[in-house]
Amino acid sequence: MIQEPTDAIIRVLVSCICGSDLWPYRGHDSIPEGGRPMGHEAVGVVEEVGPAVRTLKPGDVVLMPFAISDGTCELCQEGLTTACVHLNFFGSPGIGGAQAEAVRIPYADGTLYKVPVRETDRELLSHLLTLTDVMGTGHHAAVTARVAPRKTVAVIGDGAVGLCGVLAARRLGAERIILLGHHPDRLDLGRTFGATDVVTERGEAAVERVLELTKGLGAHSVLECVGTQEAVEMAVETVRPGGAIGRVGVPHHAGIPAAPTFFKNAVVAGGPAPTRAYMPELVPDVLEGRIQPGRVFDLTLPLDQVAEGYRAMDERRAIKVLLEP
Repeated sequence: MIQEPTDAIIRVLVSCICGSDLWPYRGHDSIPEGGRPMGHEAVGVVEEVGPAVRTLKPGDVVLMPFAISDGTCELCQEGLTTACVHLNFFGSPGIGGAQAEAVRIPYADGTLYKVPVRETDRELLSHLLTLTDVMGTGHHAAVTARVAPRKTVAVIGDGAVGLCGVLAARRLGAERIILLGHHPDRLDLGRTFGATDVVTERGEAAVERVLELTKGLGAHSVLECVGTQEAVEMAVETVRPGGAIGRVGVPHHAGIPAAPTFFKNAVVAGGPAPTRAYMPELVPDVLEGRIQPGRVFDLTLPLDQVAEGYRAMDERRAIKVLLEP
């Protein structure tokens, strides 16, 4: 129900399970007593709006990014909606989750993004859904890693974010895209998205292979899409001197090695992706068919089978699970 004048209520059309949802599922993140709402990515239909909502009305189809932002503060105006002065995240205490039939949206004008589609456009909805997190996050990795035409890119991680990072790097004109991963089906999709090379080795062998492919220099841009200590160290070892690392994997590591990045003059950037700010740029590419990031969804389940979706992703039987009411 509406709690604040700036709220909206959306009926969820499609949502999904994120790789980051597996951290609490596996017991690596604490869960408050009594549980917590889950899910932070959704496409929905506006059902009700508070009296202060100005840009939305019932019946609008909207994208719900993972972060709540007012859209008016100085940081939002600068495009960093994940640093909004009213920032909160779906799935946080007191905030609803998207793995549900409906969600209350605080600061609806600033958080939601209206799209000119019908709720019956199911395939299109799946592509748009990725813009609320994984495609927007992959794009953020590419932007902060300074991907540009005629450059070489290394993408660490063949999960949904890493695969979308490949797609983002291709979209930004990278000449060579090296995807590091271990799952044949995911690597095949990565090739379809634009990977020119794949590296299946692990640890130091993977680093040596990337250096071999880049004549010992490393990649101009490295997209770190995992968040583990091993992935971060691999990013530092494979970035070219003067290059940049875009880190978007939720950190579960001690820190970033300071000396190697210092002596390489390497830029380390990234963080929670301001996906709401990227939507005006990315939505037209989805609507016009230039990118199809929804192909990362390889299993669709009804909402009441969400537990099976978690099992499938935990057991690597699915890249990313789409949930329908």
